[in-house]
Amino acid sequence: MEGIEESNVKELNKNIKVDVLIIGGGMTGLNVAYFLSKSKLKVCLVEQNRVGMGVSSRTTGKINYLQETVYSDLENYYNYDVAKMYLKSQKVAIRKLKSIINKERINCDLDKVTSYVFTDEDDEVSKIKDEEFILKSFGVKVKEHMQADVDLKCKYAISVDDTYVFHPVKYMYGLKKVCQRRGVKIYENTRIMEMKKVRNGYICLTEKHEIRAKKVIVASHYPFFLKPYIMPFKVYTEKSYVLASRVDDYRNDSLITNTLPTKSVRYYRGNDKNYMIYLSNSHNICNDMNVKKNMNKTLLEGKFLDLNPDYIWSNDDMMTVDKMPYIGRLEKNNDKLFIGTGYNTWGMTNSVLAGMILSDIVLNRKNEFEKLFDPLRVNMLGDIDSYLVNIASTTKSFIQNKIVKNKRWYPKSVSFEIRNGKSVAIYNDGKNEHIVLSNCPHMGCTLLFNEVEKTWDCPCHASRFDIDGKCIKGPSVYDISFENDCDEEEL
Repeated sequence: MEGIEESNVKELNKNIKVDVLIIGGGMTGLNVAYFLSKSKLKVCLVEQNRVGMGVSSRTTGKINYLQETVYSDLENYYNYDVAKMYLKSQKVAIRKLKSIINKERINCDLDKVTSYVFTDEDDEVSKIKDEEFILKSFGVKVKEHMQADVDLKCKYAISVDDTYVFHPVKYMYGLKKVCQRRGVKIYENTRIMEMKKVRNGYICLTEKHEIRAKKVIVASHYPFFLKPYIMPFKVYTEKSYVLASRVDDYRNDSLITNTLPTKSVRYYRGNDKNYMIYLSNSHNICNDMNVKKNMNKTLLEGKFLDLNPDYIWSNDDMMTVDKMPYIGRLEKNNDKLFIGTGYNTWGMTNSVLAGMILSDIVLNRKNEFEKLFDPLRVNMLGDIDSYLVNIASTTKSFIQNKIVKNKRWYPKSVSFEIRNGKSVAIYNDGKNEHIVLSNCPHMGCTLLFNEVEKTWDCPCHASRFDIDGKCIKGPSVYDISFENDCDEEEL
């Protein structure tokens, strides 16, 4: 985010009518807007904060089809043909992304790299060899290595040469400018609070105004509604911790392990300094929300790699039970409401696919990948166990955080109390108390305090709020400011 120009986009200040409303101004929303900007439709995009500054700005920015061991996983979960089609989709997305960058002359530091999947565990070597075998059967040129070219322990690795890295925020800002030139209306600081289905589309309510849209595309990281899709049962949130440290030499390498907790490395070439970006300790947020502990663990790992981080942050990824995104219609007979989410940490390619697929559906064009990523797909044999595990993890997190509010790993500066008959959470910064409602408005989960980034985080579905209660990330659409004196039951 450093050095990115301030946006000149204003918030919505009147009621409007459009053909297509896109909710969310990250990679997915902007790619959808770009593909629809070529049509004659009246298109509007709204973002609750700043365009391009949400989850998409926290990614490591890998444009890659070598995605851990996804192809052997898909073959086991579905079949060989599904795995092969998924590979095709990723390669199509990479070509399209490169084409957009070149055609629109977007300066986003695109660089070709060699990508590795590696392991330092003996019992995981066979899994990577299975991935190597299926990739070669698809015709992919794969190299094997007994040692990855990085200062990490490695027992076995495979690599491919035709992958890329880039600067996602610069790309999104480039897309935004193209879309605006083509007539797409973009509004920041505009939060959709409610959607009402009507005969000819949807009425979407902001805090002050309404947008009447014939079609709505939900491109937010986590959809802000429960119905008609019961999203909490279909996905879970994985949190990762990231360091960026200046290094002497830039290397054209991108690396990732094949098992949790993930370790991921890429390099960034700046104008006058190079960085190594190191990601580690990925986990389901329902199982562990001690951000400080996990960040300290990541910092310790960085120390062993002689990294002195200039920046540290965390990121959330939406994970699906079958390792493929949900892109398309939310209801079988509803051609007015669509979604793009669940990219399983590979959002740079899958957000481009979402743009292509969703724009094709809206424009009544065929897309060869529409069925593959259909949100209504069902694989009962593979889904049942995954659904049950996901539901159990969320339920456990919900109950646990209700019971042990003040018995966790919090510092003395954080407490939970009842004030004016309401459950509140308090952070004392040494000078002032920051008081917020303690439950997430989305589904009532008790919020946890993130000591590293000074936010209140939901351990169930990853909503985030600043220390004074402003919602900075969904699925919640409400703030939790105590001063607002909101009725928790109403929320």
